[in-house]
Amino acid sequence: MALPPPHTGMQHFDTAPFLRHGLVSALLCCAIALALTVSGQGAWDVQLAYSLGIGLVSWLVIDLGRAWLTRASHAAWPPGWRGLLLVAAGISAGYVLGSLIGKAYSGSAQYLPHQQGTVWPLAITIAAGGGVSFFFYSQGRARHLQARMAQTQRDAAEARLQLLQAQLEPHMLFNTLATLRVLVATDPARAHTMLDHLIAYLRATLGASRAVLHPLAEEFDRLRDYLELMAVRMGPRLTYQLDLPDALRTVPVPALLLQPLLENAIRHGLEPQLAGGHIAVQARTVSGATGPCLQLQVDDTGVGLSAGAPGTAHGFGLTQVRERLATLYGAQSALELIAASAGGISARVTFPLKSGPPA
Repeated sequence: MALPPPHTGMQHFDTAPFLRHGLVSALLCCAIALALTVSGQGAWDVQLAYSLGIGLVSWLVIDLGRAWLTRASHAAWPPGWRGLLLVAAGISAGYVLGSLIGKAYSGSAQYLPHQQGTVWPLAITIAAGGGVSFFFYSQGRARHLQARMAQTQRDAAEARLQLLQAQLEPHMLFNTLATLRVLVATDPARAHTMLDHLIAYLRATLGASRAVLHPLAEEFDRLRDYLELMAVRMGPRLTYQLDLPDALRTVPVPALLLQPLLENAIRHGLEPQLAGGHIAVQARTVSGATGPCLQLQVDDTGVGLSAGAPGTAHGFGLTQVRERLATLYGAQSALELIAASAGGISARVTFPLKSGPPA
C-alpha cells in the first residue's frame, strides 16, 4: 500500500523506507480491523487476518513492482498508465490473495467474513490502498525534489568556487608581473631569478588539478613558491616560516585559500616599513561548536591595522577568502584579522576539520 521514496532503481533499493512503509501499512490494517470489529462485522482476530493479508500483499506488490519497473532509469515512479496499472494490480492482488489468507485462518467457507457481500470490503480495500499509496508517493516525490534542489545548490556552490578561484589566480599573476616589470628595468639579475621562480610556480599551479579542494600540504607548497617569489623582490627584508604538522598534511582545504592573506601581509604590512619583516604561517586543530576545526593562521610583523592601507581589511583577496569560506562551510567558518600587541596582524581562518584526502 506504500510507495518508497524515489531513488535511482533496484540497484539502489533502500530497505529503510521500504520497511517503514510496511510498518505503516500494518498499523493501518490494524486500525481497519478494529473499526470493522467495533461495527459488528466479526471477531477481532479474523478481521485482523483479512486486513493484514489484503494490506500487506498490496504493499509488497506495489513497492516491489515500482522498484522493478524503474530499475533501469532514474524515475521515481513508472510514468503514465504504468503507475496507475501498478496500483490497480497491487490492490487486486491484495484483495484476492489477502482474502484467501483470511479464509485459511478463519476456516470459513465464505470468501470474506461479511454478510453484506463483497462490495463494502472491496470499497475499503480500494480506498485504503489508493489513499495510502498516493500519500507515500507524495512524500517520496517531495524528498526527491528536495534532493534535486540540494544537488543543484551544491553544483551552483562548486561553480561559484571555481569562478572565485579563476578570479584569484590572475589577480596574483598580475601583481607578480607588475613587480617583474619594475625589476627588469632596475635589477635584471633579480628579474631573471624571479622569472625562474614564476615559471616554476605557474607550472606547479596550472598543472595541478582544478578541484575545489586539495591537500593542505599542496597549499603550503604553493605558499612556499609564492614567498620565494616575493623574497626575490624584497631580498633580506622578507623572512618567513611555514609550520605544518604531519598529521594535517592530507586535510582537504580550498585551493589557494591562504595566498590572499600572504599578499595582504606583504603589501599592506611589510612593504610600507623600511625594515620589512617576518611572516609565519601555521596550521593547527582547535575545538569548535560542532566538533574539531582546522585553524590556519598568517602572522606578520608589519605596520599593523591602524597604519595599514585602507584596503587592509576589505581588499579583493580578503573578500574572496570570506566568500569561499561562506560558500563551502557557511556559519561554521570564520576569517578574523587581529592586531598583534607587538605590531603586525594575525589573519586567522577557521573551518570544520575533515581528515583524509579531498574528494
